[in-house]
Amino acid sequence: MARIPKKSRTWMSRLQSAHESLSLTYNIIRLPCAYRFTTLFFIATPNILPNATANYTHMILSQPHSQHVSDVAIVGAGPGGLAAALILAASGASVDIYESQPAVGGRSRRLTLDGDEGQYHFDVGPTFFMMPYVLDEILASAGSKLSERVELQRLDPMYRLLLGRPDQAPITLDTTQDLRLMEQRLSAIEPHDGPAFLKFISDNRRKLQAMTPLLRSPIRSVLDLCSVDNMRAGTHLRPWQSLYEHLRGYFQNPHIRLALSFQSKYLGMSPFECPELFSILPFIEYEYGIWHPRGGCNAIMNAMREIAEELGVRFHFNSPVDTIEFEGRQAVGVRVNGALHRHKHVVINADAAAAMKRMIPESLRGAWSDQSIDRKKYSCSTFMMYLGVDGEVELPHHTIYASRQYEQNLRDISSNGVLSEDPSMYVCNPSRLDDSMAPSGHSALYILVPTPNTQPGVNHVDWNSSSATLRERTLDQLETIFGVGDIRGRIRAEKHITPNDWAAEGIQYGATFNLAHTLGQMLHKRPQHKMRGVEGTWFVGGGTHPGSGLPVIFLSSQITARLLCAELGLNCALDTPSTRHSGMLQPWTSPTVNI
Repeated sequence: MARIPKKSRTWMSRLQSAHESLSLTYNIIRLPCAYRFTTLFFIATPNILPNATANYTHMILSQPHSQHVSDVAIVGAGPGGLAAALILAASGASVDIYESQPAVGGRSRRLTLDGDEGQYHFDVGPTFFMMPYVLDEILASAGSKLSERVELQRLDPMYRLLLGRPDQAPITLDTTQDLRLMEQRLSAIEPHDGPAFLKFISDNRRKLQAMTPLLRSPIRSVLDLCSVDNMRAGTHLRPWQSLYEHLRGYFQNPHIRLALSFQSKYLGMSPFECPELFSILPFIEYEYGIWHPRGGCNAIMNAMREIAEELGVRFHFNSPVDTIEFEGRQAVGVRVNGALHRHKHVVINADAAAAMKRMIPESLRGAWSDQSIDRKKYSCSTFMMYLGVDGEVELPHHTIYASRQYEQNLRDISSNGVLSEDPSMYVCNPSRLDDSMAPSGHSALYILVPTPNTQPGVNHVDWNSSSATLRERTLDQLETIFGVGDIRGRIRAEKHITPNDWAAEGIQYGATFNLAHTLGQMLHKRPQHKMRGVEGTWFVGGGTHPGSGLPVIFLSSQITARLLCAELGLNCALDTPSTRHSGMLQPWTSPTVNI
């Protein structure tokens, strides 16, 4: 072997020493302040206590990443956490995301089932994608575009409604953004209600425009409701009315009222209890459309992860957060598998109610005591079926069946806590237009049945015995109401999720749509974007304002990110001239798919 010249060895030694010095300096700088002084003392005076110096220096400098202090820890890589991470990182913050699952998405994660002919893919949770421009604002702040990352297709029909009637076949109504065609279809059911639909759309266009500041702003107290913009929004609201009662002022036919109020289920509520301000939900569908992202809604989550990683966000998968660590009333980090990871701020994207009970000491929570949280009103839960099916299924992308005894079905869910004999249900059939979801010639069917949550005193369902019963009832309805022939003989892969399973995932009472959106639990009555009474603790997601559903979860992320950027002394990337929104109503175009 050739001998390295002495002069070269000298330079190599100097380079190695310089590298070690830089590495040592970096490792000391990243230590918490309390350790930094002690470490420098031992290094500067190695002869005083040589053994202690060696042992202490090795112990401290070999500590894992948990000693690094980044600006923000985000608990949960769901849509709210991902959106907040993008905005914060684009604004200059250092961000770490801790996710208990092996992949992003939270309830918007992907489920894959194996069959003999290949794999079937499903969104676990949301399948309706609406208001793409809200997410586009977030991606623009990170220097990207939704259209560059995900292939979106506008659906027509948006969805098919099967409106159950006692002793008769259901009314079939295919919904469309063509408002004149929709007027004709409604007039065929009830002549008065077609023109009334156009007035309903016009009124809600003004209503949503007026409510834009309310939906985009933090509501911390009654004082925030007294701003000029929010007072203007109040002139469009009738808080004493339910959504269904509000629709009586427009529509004569009860089935048409149902067709424009079932959207309260997006909030996990009955239209007979849901506040009338949510009449904006059906309007949003008809104004902005419903979209399918190729690969499912989880494809959006993966695109957000890619952008986040490009911005330097660090992901920690299979890393469930045990608790948030506090020094006094200041959050100083998160504890994962017993190890403390220090951060200046912690953003909670987990289920707000359950996360508070599990992660934050009750003594720091003020009004959100365990007892208070347990007594809140929660949304319904869901029984989920994911079926890999042999053969194509002749259903549109989205089909919704409303029970023949719809009011009784809602009482069974929210008051009686039992399973209905004739449950409402929703079926998503993405394979109809997306060949990435199932093997060729097969279908991936997503089925959702609203059910009682598991709150004591509300629920009377034993899911250990009732799951099989509801499965059979659901398959019967697929055949008799949805027209899917021989469904049992065609199933090649299958998985269920019950309310008990949702609760086991850390969702309070398995309430998949979070805290109910009653008047007493809205606006400043929901968990705040910045938690009161403590420092450095934040919320995003459906548990805070504005509420549940992907578009408004993205709005909550914008609100939290703006507030947090201000505390960090950063200019929020959302507010640069190129990305600043000009109001909530934005056009968004993409190819329409007729199915």
